[in-house]
Formats: sequence, C-alpha cells, structure tokens
Amino acid sequence: MTHDRRFEDRTVLITGAASGFGALAAQRFAAEGAKLALCDIQPDALEGVADRLRKSGTEVETGEVDVSRETDLAKFIDATLARFDRLDIAVNNAGIGQAMMPITDMPVEDYDRVMAINARSVFLGMKHQLPPMLDAGRGAILNVASAAGLVGAGMLAAYAASKHAVVGLTRAAADEVARNNIRINALCPSFAETPLFNDMADQMAARRGESRLQAYDRISARVPMRRVADPDEVVQAMLWICAPENSFMTGQAISIDGGLTAI
Repeated sequence: MTHDRRFEDRTVLITGAASGFGALAAQRFAAEGAKLALCDIQPDALEGVADRLRKSGTEVETGEVDVSRETDLAKFIDATLARFDRLDIAVNNAGIGQAMMPITDMPVEDYDRVMAINARSVFLGMKHQLPPMLDAGRGAILNVASAAGLVGAGMLAAYAASKHAVVGLTRAAADEVARNNIRINALCPSFAETPLFNDMADQMAARRGESRLQAYDRISARVPMRRVADPDEVVQAMLWICAPENSFMTGQAISIDGGLTAI
C-alpha cells in the first residue's frame, strides 16, 4: 500500500459531513481509497457532498441523522454495517456553536442543546461504533473537540463545557478499549475558516459594530502564528490521527491551534 492509499478498502464513518471539516475530511479520505458512511442533519447539502464523491468512484452511504438521538445514530451505524460489513474508522465531527453571552444570561435550554449535540452525540456515537470494532479486534475513533476543550473560553461556557466533555469521554473510552487494538483520540482545533467560525466572527463583529474582516484581524492577533487555520491543515491532522501507521497513539487530545494553547 502506497502512502496515498492509506485507507484503501477501509470504511470511514463521518458525522456532520455536509459542510466544514466533515465535508473536507470526506474528500480527503475518499482520495486515499476509503469507502464512506456520511451523515448529517442537512440531507440536501449532504447529498451534494456524496454525489460529488460518487462521481469520482467512491462508494458512499448517507443518512439524515440527528446525532443527539440514539435511535438515529444506531440506525445509521446498522445501515453502514449492512452496506460495507465493517467499520474501521469513525470521526465524530458533528457539532454546533453557541451565541456569545455570559453564563448569567444563558437559557438552560441553550446549554442543554449544545451539550446534547456536541457531547452526548460523542457518547452515543462511541456506544454504537465500538461493538463492531470490538468484534473485529481493530479500529480507530476520532472525536472532534476544540481548543476550547483544553482552556477557558469566556462567553462560550456551554461550548467550552461540551468540548471539555468530549476530551474526557475520549480519554475514558480509550482506556477501556486500548487492549482491544482500538485507538480513540480527540482533535482540538482552534480558529479555522469554517461556517461555524464565520458565525462566531460575525457575532463578535456585531457586538463591536465592526466588519467580519476586522473581527478576523482581532482573532488572528490572539494566535501566536497570527492567523487562523486553513481547514485543510486541520483535516490533514485528522487523517494522520486515524492512519494505520499511527498505531501507538491513543487517549490523546491533539491541538491544531497555531500555538494558542501554548501560551
């Protein structure tokens, strides 16, 4: 197997695959030979991603899934196994942001929604992804957290709490299944040019009466490398974490953040 076909004949499941990191990861895994199981709550956008991949010869299973609902995730994983008869890699990528506000102003309903989509979904995903991996005696799971899951993030308490939970779930599950040749890691990106980041930048701009470009400049100034990430820089790290040659790393929370959490 050459390096550019690391995922030949492997089945890769990605949640939140209709846009952002999920859609780009699907392209990169497909380019390296993977068969894909892609889900999202936005079926039209998801099918657009899947159709482009199918035209390039990739086998793709899709599903409209609310990742906070156990029945949705379980049904989709069953469909993946029925289609491909294996699950080698799962990327629990789906997530949402939150409106910037102090804890004292946050409605409990908003907090619960962020926790359900960002954290409970990772628990539910692993709950149903692990059994076929345990049966096979191999597998890799990547949970997408955030730099906000490693440090404080004022005005983003629910988001930060959910991503800290993702890191904790990752480490606990990795400890449970390491002896079964299953690796579980978390990726903690900071600012990258995705729809989620653009929404946050727009909120910041609106609060200060400035343009999105001005908000970008202020955010970039907080990063030691003085810029935000290109999404592909994050996605290439996703593939490396899941790659078969990266066979001795588990239970880790890997920062891709331009040095943000180093200071």
